[in-house]
Amino acid sequence: MSSPSKRRDMDVMKLMMSDYNVETINDGLNEFNVEFHGPKESLYEGGVWKIRVELPDAYPYKSPSIGFVNKIYHPNVDEMSGSVCLDVINQSWSPMFDLLNIFEVFLPQLLLYPNPSDPLNGDAASLMMKDRKQYDQKVKEYCDRYAKKENIANSTAEDESGDEDISEDEGSASSDDDIAGHADP
Repeated sequence: MSSPSKRRDMDVMKLMMSDYNVETINDGLNEFNVEFHGPKESLYEGGVWKIRVELPDAYPYKSPSIGFVNKIYHPNVDEMSGSVCLDVINQSWSPMFDLLNIFEVFLPQLLLYPNPSDPLNGDAASLMMKDRKQYDQKVKEYCDRYAKKENIANSTAEDESGDEDISEDEGSASSDDDIAGHADP
């Protein structure tokens, strides 16, 4: 490949021509959102997420920045920012990889095989190690609540109005066994 920009353009076009719905930001190919479906036979099956991708100027020699826009409950995804902790993207990225690898291999593997010993979401990691059944239930609740097609269509409105529901339902870092019906401030 003669230049990083040609490779970037080719990788983005390849992603757009695949089965993924790609929405560019600011009419460029450096920032875009991709519709990502949870892998089959996983707790995340049936979920739909908007994944924000930012390509550095040095892509493919430097790894892309990947983050979930709508909420997901996973030990290796920061619940507030959506940042992803994935070695293959953060530490061992190679120009041999392309954007399709991220969506067809890396993210599905992350969701199928969470690593609670290297967490970005300590609550999810702790719950996964202590009570797998309750963890599985919480993952499914998040999928039902935040990972539907309508959630990614208007994710900015969801972020503004959905936060109140979270604080009432989720509470702080304490368990879900708190007394129901917290008073409104």
